[in-house]
Amino acid sequence: MKKRSFVATLALTALLTACGKNDAPKPAAEAPAPAPVAAAVTKLVVGLDDNFPPMGFRDEKNEIVGFDIDMAREAAKRAGIEVEFKPIDWNAKEAELLGKRVDALWNGLTILEERKEKILFTDPYMVNKQIIIVKAGSPIKTKADMAGKIVGAQEGSSAVTAMEKDKELSSQFKETKLFGDNIAALMDVEAGRLDVVVVDEVVGRYLVSKKPDNYVVLADDFGTEDYGVGFRKDDEATRNKINDVLAEMKKDGKAEEIAKKWFGADVIKH
Repeated sequence: MKKRSFVATLALTALLTACGKNDAPKPAAEAPAPAPVAAAVTKLVVGLDDNFPPMGFRDEKNEIVGFDIDMAREAAKRAGIEVEFKPIDWNAKEAELLGKRVDALWNGLTILEERKEKILFTDPYMVNKQIIIVKAGSPIKTKADMAGKIVGAQEGSSAVTAMEKDKELSSQFKETKLFGDNIAALMDVEAGRLDVVVVDEVVGRYLVSKKPDNYVVLADDFGTEDYGVGFRKDDEATRNKINDVLAEMKKDGKAEEIAKKWFGADVIKH
């Protein structure tokens, strides 16, 4: 009897122990590690063509100045970040941006649908045209007169894209010559080596104003376009910050003030 009671007691103890193990609270699962927080941007490296007056160029002291330079400096100041200007090969601008050698493209960069595939743009801050410039006294009076002529533009520029879209006309050019910058192209027009230059209006009119008796801007053009600041697709936070600041600058009149300094008129897209 004592033996049976002892065995029963052992069995009951084992059963209670087993139940206790099953009912015991399970250790809490380790919480997932928090997602890394992106470091706050403290510096913005702006890629530009430093021979693109009046947007960005070097003055007599070899310092980089211009409309976009003033806009970027003011925007960076309001955003509380440092800005550095880095001259690049504008024809390789997308590679410079995507390769993280620069953080933004801010130098009369046209917003194009094909560029949106790789670049994240701010809202437009300026409207521009692709104008046609010829030498004073040229028989070329309209776009149609460009057929059979040697036409020039800056390599990698929106002027090239605009002309390519007008396939009917561009296919009739005698030759299309591409230049490293617009100043070199205009020098060839003046020297008679080139018949026509297609260029951004903001740049073209600025350069023509330096020698108004040497050039003529035709009434025709290759269409209008918007300028924006370009960022990498994964840098939405910085884009948004600059976008907000640009909106402030438009609203409080600072953008207009900078525009009038360089163009004598409000060319800002509000």
